[in-house]
Amino acid sequence: MAAKAWADMTPAERRAWRIDKWRNPDIEWASPEAEAAYKARVDRIVAALDLRKPDRVPIRLNMGFWPAKSGGLTPYEAMTDTPRALAAWKNFNLRFQPDASVDPLHNTVPAAMFAALEYKLYAWPGHGVSEAASYQYNEKEWMTPADYDHLISDPSDFLLRAYLPRSVGAFKGFAGVSSFWDYIELPFVFGQVLGWASDDMVAGLERLTQAARVANDWFKQVLPVMQEVMALGFPPYAGSATKAPFDILGDTLRGTKGVIVDMFRYPDKVLAACEALVQVAVDWPLKRAAAPTVPICFIPLHKGADGFMGDEQFRTFYWPTLRKVLIGLINEGMIPFLFAEGRYNTRLEVIMDLPPASTVWLFDQTDMARAKETIGQVACIQGNMPLSLLHAGTKEQVEKQTRELIDIAGKDGGFILDVGAVADEGKDENLEVMIKTAKEYGVY
Repeated sequence: MAAKAWADMTPAERRAWRIDKWRNPDIEWASPEAEAAYKARVDRIVAALDLRKPDRVPIRLNMGFWPAKSGGLTPYEAMTDTPRALAAWKNFNLRFQPDASVDPLHNTVPAAMFAALEYKLYAWPGHGVSEAASYQYNEKEWMTPADYDHLISDPSDFLLRAYLPRSVGAFKGFAGVSSFWDYIELPFVFGQVLGWASDDMVAGLERLTQAARVANDWFKQVLPVMQEVMALGFPPYAGSATKAPFDILGDTLRGTKGVIVDMFRYPDKVLAACEALVQVAVDWPLKRAAAPTVPICFIPLHKGADGFMGDEQFRTFYWPTLRKVLIGLINEGMIPFLFAEGRYNTRLEVIMDLPPASTVWLFDQTDMARAKETIGQVACIQGNMPLSLLHAGTKEQVEKQTRELIDIAGKDGGFILDVGAVADEGKDENLEVMIKTAKEYGVY
């Protein structure tokens, strides 16, 4: 029987297809035991995602630079010494044996790539912050209120010819380029091409080329190590990422102050911009050169947390367009993985308005008992071991907290144990206790 066309598949069939690709990757296994361990880990995670009872509570680790520091490297060294960094990440997986691999993609990206781009949105280890520190966002209004109409009418054109020239030095020359639609009619082409003749454009293209070479060399080193970790039995967890429309607007376009003021001064513009960004957010992980190999799509949530906006503002400005993005991804067979940073205690009932067993929510400081009673009835919940406990607590305290999390959030399945926020460092022995306790106590 011929395979069913993608357009004819239901969302459930698309999800099943993506899970099958994730569970059965086309790789050469290190051993039959490694293959069996890999598939058992995927099955364990999928059972939790489906709100079923797995054999035990799955363990995933929301790691930042911890693997580097555990391996004796500073964050700066992780971004400048790729071979040592990759060895640290591989050894971290082998030592701690999580159910999903801790990948080196985010925290070993070469500092030289960001420097070549003249990337202004963040400081990174050794560039704007200490070599021992993590990333730091440079809060600024990179988009002005006057830009709303441009963003709403054509988000991609705004990004290329207005936003990027301000926020990434290598794109400065694109501010002088006309619309790419000029290429569809011969008389307009020369005007478009002339925009590429500026000194800023020439210098920017050289920067982009340099960044591309650095990234290409880095990825050629990273990919074999990631494949090796998979072949040893550790499945990847999130294979793509996107953002909530309001966060696209509020994080790095208007900035926190700008978007808060805009909700009062230009509410209609904010709503229209969020609507214009819905399809952008859905397409972001899907319209790439290669389809995602893992169905789980990471979505960090920022401005929707308790304290950033009131309940009515959340229901008006944040949730409606985020929900549209989630439904768009679910319809394509993806599993949205929402990192609810901060507290979401006042949002739990609102976010329940989703198809059952279609999403997973990583909670940071949210009350997990309330999360289990609310969103946990329709979605897998994940988290929320406090970083403070892993960093400064005793082994006994970590074991007690792990048991309590499993008792509260892990009852009847639908729970993945994880740390609450991105962990850049902590006591290795405490992490070992958390994992050991979950493997022994978290059996169903």
